[in-house]
Amino acid sequence: MNQKVSDVFDAYPADIRQRLLELRSLIYKVAAETDGVGELEETLKWSQPSYLTSQTKSGSTIRIDRMRSGPETVAMYFICHTNLVETFEQMYGDLFTFEDNRALLFNMDDELPVDQLSHCIALALTYHLNKRS
Repeated sequence: MNQKVSDVFDAYPADIRQRLLELRSLIYKVAAETDGVGELEETLKWSQPSYLTSQTKSGSTIRIDRMRSGPETVAMYFICHTNLVETFEQMYGDLFTFEDNRALLFNMDDELPVDQLSHCIALALTYHLNKRS
C-alpha cells in the first residue's frame, strides 16, 4: 500500500477504516477478475484513497472516503461527468443510496450488496473500454 494512502487509512476510526478497507479489497478483487483492467494504481486524489487504471486506461477513477456530513456513512465516489452513477441507479435504484451523480453511500450497519457492487465497480474500471466499443 502506498505510504500516504496507508497514513490516511490509519487516521480513520477503526470501524470506518475497516469498512473502507473492505471496499478497497473489493475494488482490487474486481480489478483482478475483470478482463482489460490490468494493475491498479493506488494514490490520493482530493486526500481520498483513489484507484486508477493507469496502466491500461480502461476505466474511470474510483475514490473512497467517509462522509463528512454523516460520520457513520462511507462513500464510493465516481467521476461526476460520467454516466456511471446514473447507470447504477437505473440498474440498482432500490438497493443503493446515491449522492447525486457522484457516489454510492453505505451506512456502517448496512450489509454490502457484494455482487451488485462488484458489477458497479467493474463498470467503472472498464468505463473507457466500454465507451470505445
